[in-house]
Amino acid sequence: MKFSLIEVIAGTAAVAGGISVYAANKLFNMTIPRQDGVQVDLNEMADMAKWEEYKKIIASRGEWVRSQELEEIYIHANDGIKLHAWYLPAEKPTDRFAVIEHGYTSKGMDGASHAYFFHHQGFNVIMPDHRAHGDSEGDYVGFGILDRYDCISWIEYIIGRFGADVRILLHGTSMGATTVLMTSGLPEFPDNVKAIISDCAFTSPHDVFAHILKRDYHLPEFPIMNINSAMCRKKAGYGFNDYSTLTAMKSNKCPVLFIHGAEDNFVPTKMVYENYSACKAPKEILVVDNAGHGASAYEDNALYERTETEFINKYIPEE
Repeated sequence: MKFSLIEVIAGTAAVAGGISVYAANKLFNMTIPRQDGVQVDLNEMADMAKWEEYKKIIASRGEWVRSQELEEIYIHANDGIKLHAWYLPAEKPTDRFAVIEHGYTSKGMDGASHAYFFHHQGFNVIMPDHRAHGDSEGDYVGFGILDRYDCISWIEYIIGRFGADVRILLHGTSMGATTVLMTSGLPEFPDNVKAIISDCAFTSPHDVFAHILKRDYHLPEFPIMNINSAMCRKKAGYGFNDYSTLTAMKSNKCPVLFIHGAEDNFVPTKMVYENYSACKAPKEILVVDNAGHGASAYEDNALYERTETEFINKYIPEE
């Protein structure tokens, strides 16, 4: 049996199309629906020898935070789902609040090391669970695009409960960093937010997924990302290119401290320079040598917290 060139091309295209749909389905199911437990490889942060050192900071601070009198808070997002957070009040009355936004498949309490730092800087601390994470409702992860509206809801909750004169700092790691940057681009972003600290943000879901497809699976972004984004829009209500931190930075007026690990291969370090370049507000940048994804705070804790303290004292000082 002989096949014409057109039939061969059509057959090849059909096979390629089938592979693309399969890959897109697999990527969607691995990332967008609510996941059971942390799905990020800890080796992305550091090797096991470094992890033993990192855990000394993470574990001790986490135990301290969990031993405090914490308040559980529930609010509703703009689409009606219930959101959960932990509230750690400052030791003495203050108008300063830090909102700690966590990373993908983590939860609010996993930001306890950062909560510990801000509490000891004199802040009230809110640790939300992102939608589809922890004790917050939701079936699909928002990857910052949906979470920016939830972050606004938490800001409005703080203002409504504690007064119109509160001063707020947003701190985010990885997906949480993308969230706080995206939040700053919303027209309803309130003046109460005086500073943002963004640690290893990706510029958009599309950009980080395309990077992982190429790095881990040696697959091109087209047409897999297009198919995946269409799936996400149908099921979760957003597409991967609906918004980006780069777009947000063009309109953001809030001072930003950008932090990234120099050895971050999960969210490429180049993204921090792209975000920094796009930012029109007052800005600072810290790239930590030898740090992998989300590991800057532990690779060089003294440098990380000294830089944060100087930034805090400049833009949201204790009064």
